[in-house]
Amino acid sequence: MCNNIRMDMFPNESGPSGVHVWLILLKASQAIHKRLAAGLQSSGLCDSDFRVLELLLHKGAMPVNAIGPKVNLTPGSISVAVDRLHARGLVSRVESAEDRRVRLVDLTEAGRALIEPVFAQHSAQLEEVMGPLSAEDRVMLESLLKTVGRHAEAHGTVA
Repeated sequence: MCNNIRMDMFPNESGPSGVHVWLILLKASQAIHKRLAAGLQSSGLCDSDFRVLELLLHKGAMPVNAIGPKVNLTPGSISVAVDRLHARGLVSRVESAEDRRVRLVDLTEAGRALIEPVFAQHSAQLEEVMGPLSAEDRVMLESLLKTVGRHAEAHGTVA
C-alpha cells in the first residue's frame, strides 16, 4: 500500500470517506475563489457587485427581489449592493410598466462597459483553472457535483 494513503480515508475500503472528499472539494473551491478574487480586485468590483452585474449582463433587467436569490445574497444585502452600484452609475432602477410596486434593475451603459471585459477575463481565468480537465472530465464533474448538490438540498438542514 502507498505511504500517502491513510486508512481513515476508506471507512469501508470502498473509497475515500465523505469527509475526505468534502475537504478536497472545499480546498479546490477556496483555491479557485482565491484565483478569481485576484482578477476581480483589479476591476474595483467586490464579489457581490460582480455577481449582480454578471447576472444582469446575462439575464437582463430584473426585479430587485429576484436578484438576491440568484446571486446568493439576502434581501438586505442585495438592497445595499444595488444602492452601491446605482450610486456608481452602473445600474438603473425603474418602476415596472406592469406593476409600479416592482423596481427593475438593469445595467447602464457604464455598467455594461465595466462588466463585459471583467466577465471576459473571469471566463478566461476559469478556462485556465479547468484546463487540466478534458471535455469528458468536465461533463463528469458537472454531473457529479449536481448529483451531490441535489442530494444535499433534498435532505434539507439538520436541526
